[in-house]
Amino acid sequence: MKFGYTIIYVPDVSASLAFFSQAFGLSTRFLHESGTYGELETGATALAFAANELAALNFDTGHVAAHASEKPLGVEIGLVTDDVPAAHARALQAGATELAAPLTKPWGQTVSYVRCPDGTLVELCSPIG
Repeated sequence: MKFGYTIIYVPDVSASLAFFSQAFGLSTRFLHESGTYGELETGATALAFAANELAALNFDTGHVAAHASEKPLGVEIGLVTDDVPAAHARALQAGATELAAPLTKPWGQTVSYVRCPDGTLVELCSPIG
């Protein structure tokens, strides 16, 4: 068993791919011709987006749409960068909402949190150790 990908259900796959490109510099690896599924270039493990209508097909009882939730969902995407303040500012400029400004933790790691327009919670953090 190995971790293959994370899929985030969103209202507009193309918009999420474009936001992640603008805010975090991640390029699109794949976008299905239907526009309902896409992946970012993130290395061996893919970060993917699927349209909310696919979630409706997959889950008979529905799902909690991140963009419609007042609070962020209890899961985050962690992006590692050497310059958290600059990455944080870039994300805000691209349209993210600040949840926690960059802060250096007691163990020396700098961390911040933003919420993307599609509702995704992103942690921006410096490498540990």
